[in-house]
Amino acid sequence: MIPTAVHRAARRAVPWIVLPSRRARRLAWAGLTAAVCGLAPAWAQAPAPATESTTSPDPAAVPVAPTRLDPAHSRFGFELRTRWGQRVDGNFPRYEGEVIPLPDGRRRVRIRLATGSVEVAGSDRYTRFARSPSFLDAAHHPWVEFTSEPYVGELVRAGGPLRGTLSLRGVSKPETFTLKPSACPRPAHDCDVVAYGRVNRADYGLQTWRWAVQDDVRFTLRVRWLEGAP
Repeated sequence: MIPTAVHRAARRAVPWIVLPSRRARRLAWAGLTAAVCGLAPAWAQAPAPATESTTSPDPAAVPVAPTRLDPAHSRFGFELRTRWGQRVDGNFPRYEGEVIPLPDGRRRVRIRLATGSVEVAGSDRYTRFARSPSFLDAAHHPWVEFTSEPYVGELVRAGGPLRGTLSLRGVSKPETFTLKPSACPRPAHDCDVVAYGRVNRADYGLQTWRWAVQDDVRFTLRVRWLEGAP
Protein backbone atom coordinates (compact mmCIF):
# COMPACT_ATOMS: atom_id res chain seq x y z
CA MET A 1 0.00 0.00 0.00
CA ILE A 2 1.35 3.49 -0.89
CA PRO A 3 1.91 5.61 2.27
CA THR A 4 -0.46 8.54 2.85
CA ALA A 5 2.43 11.01 2.97
CA VAL A 6 3.41 10.03 -0.55
CA HIS A 7 -0.17 10.58 -1.64
CA ARG A 8 -0.19 14.09 -0.26
CA ALA A 9 3.17 14.91 -1.87
CA ALA A 10 1.98 13.65 -5.22
CA ARG A 11 -1.18 15.73 -5.07
CA ARG A 12 0.80 18.89 -4.17
CA ALA A 13 3.28 18.32 -7.04
CA VAL A 14 0.67 17.44 -9.70
CA PRO A 15 -2.75 18.51 -8.45
CA TRP A 16 -4.66 17.10 -11.49
CA ILE A 17 -3.53 13.49 -10.92
CA VAL A 18 -6.40 11.30 -9.67
CA LEU A 19 -4.99 8.52 -7.56
CA PRO A 20 -6.81 5.14 -7.58
CA SER A 21 -9.07 4.25 -4.71
CA ARG A 22 -8.16 1.68 -2.08
CA ARG A 23 -10.51 -0.91 -3.70
CA ALA A 24 -8.95 -0.33 -7.12
CA ARG A 25 -5.48 -0.82 -5.69
CA ARG A 26 -6.52 -4.14 -4.12
CA LEU A 27 -7.95 -5.39 -7.43
CA ALA A 28 -4.79 -4.39 -9.28
CA TRP A 29 -2.64 -6.25 -6.76
CA ALA A 30 -4.80 -9.37 -7.12
CA GLY A 31 -4.44 -9.21 -10.90
CA LEU A 32 -0.66 -8.95 -10.65
CA THR A 33 -0.54 -11.94 -8.31
CA ALA A 34 -2.66 -14.03 -10.69
CA ALA A 35 -0.37 -13.20 -13.61
CA VAL A 36 2.71 -14.18 -11.64
CA CYS A 37 1.10 -17.49 -10.68
CA GLY A 38 0.47 -18.31 -14.33
CA LEU A 39 -3.26 -17.58 -14.42
CA ALA A 40 -3.00 -15.48 -17.56
CA PRO A 41 -6.13 -14.68 -19.54
CA ALA A 42 -7.15 -17.08 -22.31
CA TRP A 43 -6.02 -14.73 -25.08
CA ALA A 44 -2.50 -14.64 -23.64
CA GLN A 45 -2.12 -18.39 -23.35
CA ALA A 46 -0.14 -20.31 -25.97
CA PRO A 47 -2.34 -22.16 -28.46
CA ALA A 48 -2.67 -25.92 -28.05
CA PRO A 49 -0.37 -27.86 -30.38
CA ALA A 50 -2.06 -29.06 -33.55
CA THR A 51 -2.78 -32.77 -33.71
CA GLU A 52 -2.35 -34.80 -36.86
CA SER A 53 -5.49 -36.11 -38.49
CA THR A 54 -5.95 -39.85 -38.13
CA THR A 55 -8.44 -39.98 -41.00
CA SER A 56 -7.16 -42.16 -43.82
CA PRO A 57 -7.58 -40.90 -47.40
CA ASP A 58 -10.45 -42.36 -49.36
CA PRO A 59 -8.87 -45.13 -51.45
CA ALA A 60 -11.49 -44.53 -54.15
CA ALA A 61 -10.10 -41.02 -54.63
CA VAL A 62 -6.62 -42.35 -55.48
CA PRO A 63 -6.26 -42.86 -59.24
CA VAL A 64 -5.29 -46.32 -60.42
CA ALA A 65 -3.68 -47.11 -63.75
CA PRO A 66 -5.98 -48.47 -66.48
CA THR A 67 -6.09 -52.23 -66.95
CA ARG A 68 -5.41 -53.66 -70.39
CA LEU A 69 -7.39 -56.53 -71.81
CA ASP A 70 -5.60 -59.84 -72.17
CA PRO A 71 -5.08 -60.44 -75.90
CA ALA A 72 -4.46 -64.15 -75.39
CA HIS A 73 -7.91 -64.79 -73.93
CA SER A 74 -10.16 -62.03 -75.27
CA ARG A 75 -12.38 -62.47 -78.33
CA PHE A 76 -14.71 -60.10 -80.20
CA GLY A 77 -17.09 -61.71 -82.63
CA PHE A 78 -20.25 -60.90 -84.54
CA GLU A 79 -23.01 -62.80 -86.26
CA LEU A 80 -25.22 -61.98 -89.24
CA ARG A 81 -28.15 -63.83 -90.77
CA THR A 82 -29.10 -63.94 -94.41
CA ARG A 83 -32.70 -63.65 -95.50
CA TRP A 84 -32.61 -67.40 -96.07
CA GLY A 85 -31.53 -68.19 -92.52
CA GLN A 86 -27.85 -68.79 -93.23
CA ARG A 87 -25.61 -67.81 -90.32
CA VAL A 88 -22.50 -65.73 -91.06
CA ASP A 89 -19.88 -65.53 -88.29
CA GLY A 90 -17.04 -63.04 -88.10
CA ASN A 91 -14.48 -61.70 -85.65
CA PHE A 92 -12.07 -58.84 -85.03
CA PRO A 93 -8.64 -60.38 -84.35
CA ARG A 94 -7.02 -56.98 -83.82
CA TYR A 95 -8.36 -54.69 -81.11
CA GLU A 96 -7.50 -52.39 -78.23
CA GLY A 97 -9.21 -52.29 -74.85
CA GLU A 98 -8.82 -51.05 -71.32
CA VAL A 99 -10.74 -50.85 -68.06
CA ILE A 100 -10.36 -47.46 -66.38
CA PRO A 101 -10.91 -47.07 -62.61
CA LEU A 102 -12.72 -43.83 -61.73
CA PRO A 103 -12.21 -41.68 -58.61
CA ASP A 104 -15.62 -42.66 -57.19
CA GLY A 105 -14.76 -46.37 -57.27
CA ARG A 106 -16.66 -47.22 -60.43
CA ARG A 107 -15.10 -48.24 -63.75
CA ARG A 108 -15.37 -47.50 -67.44
CA VAL A 109 -14.42 -49.83 -70.30
CA ARG A 110 -13.19 -48.70 -73.71
CA ILE A 111 -12.87 -51.07 -76.65
CA ARG A 112 -11.71 -50.41 -80.21
CA LEU A 113 -12.02 -53.03 -82.96
CA ALA A 114 -9.89 -52.68 -86.09
CA THR A 115 -12.20 -52.89 -89.11
CA GLY A 116 -9.28 -53.62 -91.43
CA SER A 117 -8.69 -56.90 -89.61
CA VAL A 118 -12.27 -58.18 -89.69
CA GLU A 119 -12.61 -61.76 -90.87
CA VAL A 120 -15.66 -63.75 -91.90
CA ALA A 121 -15.24 -67.43 -91.13
CA GLY A 122 -14.75 -69.64 -94.19
CA SER A 123 -15.31 -66.94 -96.79
CA ASP A 124 -12.75 -64.65 -98.38
CA ARG A 125 -15.53 -63.10 -100.39
CA TYR A 126 -17.53 -62.10 -97.31
CA THR A 127 -14.34 -60.90 -95.63
CA ARG A 128 -13.62 -58.52 -98.53
CA PHE A 129 -17.21 -57.34 -98.50
CA ALA A 130 -17.12 -56.67 -94.73
CA ARG A 131 -14.02 -54.46 -95.11
CA SER A 132 -15.24 -52.72 -98.26
CA PRO A 133 -16.77 -49.23 -98.58
CA SER A 134 -20.14 -50.94 -98.94
CA PHE A 135 -20.05 -52.21 -95.36
CA LEU A 136 -17.53 -51.23 -92.63
CA ASP A 137 -15.45 -49.06 -94.99
CA ALA A 138 -12.16 -49.84 -93.24
CA ALA A 139 -10.20 -47.36 -95.36
CA HIS A 140 -12.16 -44.38 -94.00
CA HIS A 141 -13.41 -45.74 -90.67
CA PRO A 142 -10.62 -47.91 -89.25
CA TRP A 143 -12.22 -48.49 -85.83
CA VAL A 144 -15.47 -49.63 -84.28
CA GLU A 145 -15.44 -48.10 -80.80
CA PHE A 146 -17.45 -48.69 -77.64
CA THR A 147 -17.13 -46.60 -74.47
CA SER A 148 -19.24 -47.66 -71.53
CA GLU A 149 -20.95 -45.51 -68.96
CA PRO A 150 -19.46 -45.79 -65.43
CA TYR A 151 -20.38 -49.09 -63.77
CA VAL A 152 -19.78 -50.80 -60.42
CA GLY A 153 -17.39 -53.73 -60.21
CA GLU A 154 -20.16 -56.07 -59.02
CA LEU A 155 -21.64 -55.95 -62.52
CA VAL A 156 -19.04 -58.37 -63.89
CA ARG A 157 -19.96 -60.89 -61.17
CA ALA A 158 -23.74 -60.56 -61.05
CA GLY A 159 -24.31 -59.74 -64.71
CA GLY A 160 -26.65 -57.14 -66.14
CA PRO A 161 -26.84 -54.28 -68.65
CA LEU A 162 -23.71 -52.35 -69.61
CA ARG A 163 -24.72 -49.11 -71.31
CA GLY A 164 -22.47 -46.97 -73.42
CA THR A 165 -21.84 -45.33 -76.78
CA LEU A 166 -21.05 -47.26 -79.94
CA SER A 167 -19.29 -45.48 -82.82
CA LEU A 168 -19.48 -47.15 -86.22
CA ARG A 169 -18.81 -45.62 -89.67
CA GLY A 170 -18.76 -42.12 -88.19
CA VAL A 171 -22.09 -42.51 -86.38
CA SER A 172 -22.30 -42.64 -82.58
CA LYS A 173 -25.35 -43.98 -80.77
CA PRO A 174 -26.21 -45.25 -77.28
CA GLU A 175 -26.25 -49.03 -77.11
CA THR A 176 -26.60 -51.61 -74.35
CA PHE A 177 -24.69 -54.86 -73.98
CA THR A 178 -25.74 -57.53 -71.51
CA LEU A 179 -23.17 -59.18 -69.27
CA LYS A 180 -23.79 -62.77 -68.27
CA PRO A 181 -23.41 -63.74 -64.58
CA SER A 182 -19.89 -64.86 -63.82
CA ALA A 183 -19.03 -68.56 -63.89
CA CYS A 184 -16.23 -68.19 -61.30
CA PRO A 185 -15.36 -66.16 -58.17
CA ARG A 186 -12.75 -64.11 -60.05
CA PRO A 187 -14.29 -63.04 -63.37
CA ALA A 188 -11.89 -61.69 -65.98
CA HIS A 189 -9.06 -63.59 -64.25
CA ASP A 190 -10.09 -67.24 -63.96
CA CYS A 191 -12.95 -67.15 -66.45
CA ASP A 192 -14.19 -64.94 -69.26
CA VAL A 193 -16.49 -61.98 -68.83
CA VAL A 194 -19.10 -62.63 -71.51
CA ALA A 195 -21.27 -59.89 -73.01
CA TYR A 196 -23.57 -59.75 -75.99
CA GLY A 197 -25.78 -57.23 -77.75
CA ARG A 198 -27.73 -56.56 -80.90
CA VAL A 199 -27.18 -53.59 -83.18
CA ASN A 200 -29.29 -52.47 -86.12
CA ARG A 201 -26.79 -51.88 -88.89
CA ALA A 202 -29.15 -49.53 -90.73
CA ASP A 203 -28.81 -47.08 -87.80
CA TYR A 204 -25.15 -46.66 -88.77
CA GLY A 205 -25.62 -46.29 -92.49
CA LEU A 206 -24.89 -49.92 -93.42
CA GLN A 207 -27.65 -50.16 -96.02
CA THR A 208 -25.96 -52.41 -98.58
CA TRP A 209 -27.36 -55.89 -99.30
CA ARG A 210 -30.44 -55.41 -97.16
CA TRP A 211 -32.29 -57.60 -99.61
CA ALA A 212 -29.93 -60.47 -98.73
CA VAL A 213 -28.65 -59.76 -95.18
CA GLN A 214 -30.81 -58.98 -92.16
CA ASP A 215 -30.32 -55.71 -90.29
CA ASP A 216 -29.57 -57.20 -86.88
CA VAL A 217 -25.90 -57.71 -86.04
CA ARG A 218 -25.25 -59.71 -82.88
CA PHE A 219 -21.96 -58.93 -81.10
CA THR A 220 -20.40 -61.34 -78.61
CA LEU A 221 -17.51 -60.28 -76.38
CA ARG A 222 -15.39 -62.60 -74.27
CA VAL A 223 -12.74 -60.72 -72.31
CA ARG A 224 -10.15 -61.16 -69.59
CA TRP A 225 -7.83 -58.68 -67.92
CA LEU A 226 -4.09 -58.98 -67.81
CA GLU A 227 -2.80 -60.64 -64.64
CA GLY A 228 -2.32 -58.24 -61.75
CA ALA A 229 -5.45 -56.22 -62.48
CA PRO A 230 -7.96 -55.58 -59.68
